[in-house]
Amino acid sequence: MRIFDPHIHMTSRTTDDYERMHAAGVRAVVEPAFWLGQPRTNVGSFLDYFDALLGWEPYRAAQHGIRHHCALALNPKEANDPRCAAVLAELPRYLLKGSVVAVGEVGYDSMTAEEERVFEAQLTLAQEHELPVLVHTPHRDKAAGTRRTLDVVRVAGIPPGRVLIDHLNEMTVGMVAESGCWMGFSIYPHTKMDPDRMVALLKEYGTDRMLVNSAADWGRSDPLKTRQVADAMLAAGFGEDDVDQVLWRNPVAFYGQSGRLDIDTGSETGADYAGNTIKRG
Repeated sequence: MRIFDPHIHMTSRTTDDYERMHAAGVRAVVEPAFWLGQPRTNVGSFLDYFDALLGWEPYRAAQHGIRHHCALALNPKEANDPRCAAVLAELPRYLLKGSVVAVGEVGYDSMTAEEERVFEAQLTLAQEHELPVLVHTPHRDKAAGTRRTLDVVRVAGIPPGRVLIDHLNEMTVGMVAESGCWMGFSIYPHTKMDPDRMVALLKEYGTDRMLVNSAADWGRSDPLKTRQVADAMLAAGFGEDDVDQVLWRNPVAFYGQSGRLDIDTGSETGADYAGNTIKRG
């Protein structure tokens, strides 16, 4: 079984997590830029973080047979802090880097006017750099926030097939399915979504444009939740091809739109995935 976790924050995880992930079948990840748990007080803090996502973290992942790519952005949580506004001027040079496969996480936290301005600006950057977009939906007022997110995406003119709306649940998946955007689900121990509920949604909505992630970070989370969903799918009667579509081919298809995705894991896993190498020349 091969697994691609399309949203995980490995900066917050240990080497033991990488080892356990590889043993569970994880062979590729995308790490989007996010809030570290306390406010950053200057732009330089962001730039050091971006540099780590581009350099140190891919090296650390590679030691355990996992390909690491990232998505970069000014995250919604910190979009309201005027000390962080200058990050937008620095992003263009980072979005040129070869391991950046999307702009993200962008979107809403508290649905403020400033968050919306930053969201719109980063959708524009994504179009200018021909990158897909990973969108965070708010933890509060999720249905209203998701509807507003889809309105902003539509007005921006970015093709819905290049947009992944994440952290969905039973209340929000329908509207995103109708929009044509990709649907993301974060599987957590006690919040967001769990494996059994995820299987029920897959039965209802099918496997097209569906991505499952652990969104594991510094909080209560589990980097093996993707494998738990795969096992739950098989137990519920889904075939191995269905599992491969949701846990591998869908994230490859979405992030492959960047032209930068390189997931040739070679022969160390006993399987040749070179056919899934998608890299801009």
